[in-house]
Amino acid sequence: MKKSIPLIAGLLTLALQLPTPVQAQETIKLANLLEMSGAIASAGTHYRNGVELAVREINQAGGVLGRKFETITLDSQSNPGVSKALAAKAADMGVFAVVGPTLSGSMVVSMSETRRAEIPNFTGAAAASITSQGNPYVIRTNSTQAVTMPKVARYIKDGLKAQTVDIIWVNSDFGKGGRDEFIKAAQTLGLKIAADVSTDQGQVDFASAVIKVKQSNADVLFAYTNEEESARLLRELRKQGYAKPVMGDTTLVSQKVIELAGEAANGALGHVPLTADAPDAAMRAFDQKYTQAYKVRSDHNGIQGYMVPYIIKAVSEKIGKVDPKAFNAALKGMPLRVKDHPGLLIDMKYDAKGDADRVSYLVEIKNGKQQVLTALPPANPF
Repeated sequence: MKKSIPLIAGLLTLALQLPTPVQAQETIKLANLLEMSGAIASAGTHYRNGVELAVREINQAGGVLGRKFETITLDSQSNPGVSKALAAKAADMGVFAVVGPTLSGSMVVSMSETRRAEIPNFTGAAAASITSQGNPYVIRTNSTQAVTMPKVARYIKDGLKAQTVDIIWVNSDFGKGGRDEFIKAAQTLGLKIAADVSTDQGQVDFASAVIKVKQSNADVLFAYTNEEESARLLRELRKQGYAKPVMGDTTLVSQKVIELAGEAANGALGHVPLTADAPDAAMRAFDQKYTQAYKVRSDHNGIQGYMVPYIIKAVSEKIGKVDPKAFNAALKGMPLRVKDHPGLLIDMKYDAKGDADRVSYLVEIKNGKQQVLTALPPANPF
């Protein structure tokens, strides 16, 4: 009997060290803080869809280091105040990461809450100011305006052989940030800014704005508005017979704009960090899966959302643990390649500010689709 006591004690010690069923099944919680309603509901919905598609795939394949994802979606209503309150709520829920918002004005005010909680905050917001404020927990899945606008300006000057440019932009954090970065890049290249036309978020009537740029008679129009506004603008440009090149960024040539503007979208030019029409097998496979799951094609937001769980999976498996702070530190500077982690869809490397360096594309809308004109390499190939 005495000999069995040490054995029993040893078994009890071992039992205490083994994970309980609850511990073994602990999930990786993600809070989708996205625009399910309001001005940019299309962007938030696509982003959420992408996240959920990837989560289903990863969970069905066994999860991340034996742990499965769990998501909750919080509707930011495309409203900065609501976004900030919900970011605080998500942080208090003990999530691994917050995904969103995609509206720049919302992200600017909400990211202080995730910083306070010291948890990763993925975002599709493009405003340059978001990653220039030194917040170490911001991870941008889009491209910063500080990178995209010089590419747009360069194409207008060299590709379109323009000397003068008109601008129509939306008066928001997103729109003003893009306008300012574009003007800076254009002036560096010697492009002259002619008409500089501010519009409102949610604006319906673009007749006056189009009249102003027609009267200006610059070589090219640079349009930087949200997606629904971009569709209305393109329709008005077509209605008034505007015949000059129209160039923008993702929000001018997205799938949503194509659907809303119809024939008026054809001929629009844009720089896009991500496109379902990219000429590679991984993106084509994603496009097919997304369309089958949601009965619509994905825009760049859906692609961004899809990669978020795969980025978490890739980095967590590399460092051998699921830990928000360790993940956040390890991500910066780590090359992430599709050949090693297929769900990523595109090779990338994050800098210390939380911006990803990767290939991007110049596209033209033809017959209701983005046609890739050229691929632009990463700023610092890795």
